[in-house]
Amino acid sequence: MGAFITYRIKENKSENSESKDKGGKNKPMNVSGIVVKPRTFDNNLSLSGSLEPNEQVEIRSEVSGIVEGIYFQEGSTVSKGQMLFKVNDLELRAQLRQAATKESLAFENERRAKLLLQKEAISQEEYDVSRADYKSAQAQSQLIKAQTAKTSVRAPFSGKIGLRSISTGTYITPAILVAKLVNISELKITFSIPEKYANQVKTNSMISFTVSGSADTYKAKVYAIEPEIAVATRTLQVRAIAENKDGKLLPGTFANVELPLDIIKDAIAVPTEAIIPVQNGKKVFISSNGQAKEIMVQTATRTDATILVLSGLKAGDTLLTSGVMTLKNETPVKVKIKL
Repeated sequence: MGAFITYRIKENKSENSESKDKGGKNKPMNVSGIVVKPRTFDNNLSLSGSLEPNEQVEIRSEVSGIVEGIYFQEGSTVSKGQMLFKVNDLELRAQLRQAATKESLAFENERRAKLLLQKEAISQEEYDVSRADYKSAQAQSQLIKAQTAKTSVRAPFSGKIGLRSISTGTYITPAILVAKLVNISELKITFSIPEKYANQVKTNSMISFTVSGSADTYKAKVYAIEPEIAVATRTLQVRAIAENKDGKLLPGTFANVELPLDIIKDAIAVPTEAIIPVQNGKKVFISSNGQAKEIMVQTATRTDATILVLSGLKAGDTLLTSGVMTLKNETPVKVKIKL
């Protein structure tokens, strides 16, 4: 047992000696780095958004009754004003004929009362009563006509109609969802931007976006901006609209949005792998006098490969880009500069 302990002590001493150079100092760690140079930065903000139909509505009946006809195919395109289905209106038509008869009689009574009033054969009060009866009968006829018109359900706009949940003969009520109608010739893209970029997005500015499963890049125009910052998230909601005449884009799809911001000249942009998140912010390591030096930085826009640094770094600094997660302050380093 004593021989084993003696062996391990010798091994540890051997390992420690290997980590030191001939002068007794720690060997420098081999790392990669770049010399920080200012450049023009196309400040694009990467955001997440979702696609929504330009218009969408749930098709329901405003009256209760038996469905006597369905005039659309599921999943088909319908035109504005096209009849979608018809609810039986036999009872309403009977009520309308009855109301029309009462209206005609009330009209005749009002006409006669008017002649009698001109001859001063009746009082003004008696005439007013007959006129009120006529107006009431007229309003009742108009009400039944309006209810009868509601039995014919038409498309409020052109679009694609979804799957139906009724059949001919179904007793329908306003609570029953018949189908959904959406207009996807244009799609809305809704996304939120951080508060600090709120003054950089303008109405009519163009954005680009991609969707999963497609290599194509699509364009959209910002047409509406929420007038206030959301307090809970400290973000500003923005909405853009995109053409979708070929129908390739589907509502509900997740969108990766690229929002162009102000182009920054003489910007400090560094590789994302050089940035180390810490509890109170972000830091990087630079090489100073052969040692790693920890620097706190403030960052802004991030792209796939680079991140914009607002403060902490300056032109000419040697920024370390590899092995940064194992570095400590004042660790000796040997830097291989990447061009």
